[in-house]
Amino acid sequence: MMNGLAVFDERIVAIIRGLELDETLKTVAALRDGGIRAVEVPFDQTKDPKTTALKIEKAAGEFGGEDFLCGSGTVLNVEQVRLTHEAGGKLIVTPTSNREVILEAKRRGMFVMAGAMSATEVVNVYEWGADVVKIFPAGVLGTGYIKALQGPFPHIPLAAVGGITLDNIQDFCRAGVSMFGIGESIVKKDMIRQGCYEAVAELAGKYVERVKSSWECAR
Repeated sequence: MMNGLAVFDERIVAIIRGLELDETLKTVAALRDGGIRAVEVPFDQTKDPKTTALKIEKAAGEFGGEDFLCGSGTVLNVEQVRLTHEAGGKLIVTPTSNREVILEAKRRGMFVMAGAMSATEVVNVYEWGADVVKIFPAGVLGTGYIKALQGPFPHIPLAAVGGITLDNIQDFCRAGVSMFGIGESIVKKDMIRQGCYEAVAELAGKYVERVKSSWECAR
């Protein structure tokens, strides 16, 4: 199984939101071809959570292993953690600072990216066991906010999620970001609807290379 350290090494978790099962699996394959090694399928709170769990189960069954990590996003409760784990998911991403969700996921040995915004939330989710703290929407808050958090909390790994592009990845990396969550900037629904999965793979590859080069520049 890919462990937490390997997720940090890859630095990108791709977000696959709002696709049908067949589209999801083809997108996962394209992302993997492009070099991405971790994906999240977010729960839609207006739909049966088992629909998302099935997507995770199929993706984990077909692509999961030592070099590829599948899991869920928009995790709001312990039940969704359980469904993810039983489906074979190895990571969860939360939009909120929920102690019970984090503790349950860590009890099950999962990688956790937990959402926070304020300084208090950042410290809390990290102390509760989150592997990395998700700052959202990073594109709106900007690199200045990341740098400000790095001042008192240089020991806490931060993930920038929301509004990350090929043009600003390097800026966020220099600001001290450890990881990125990237959705529509890579998983473009117009490409998917047209069946252009090779284009998705090509775009994913550009992000992988940009992150690698950006990290080297930030060192």
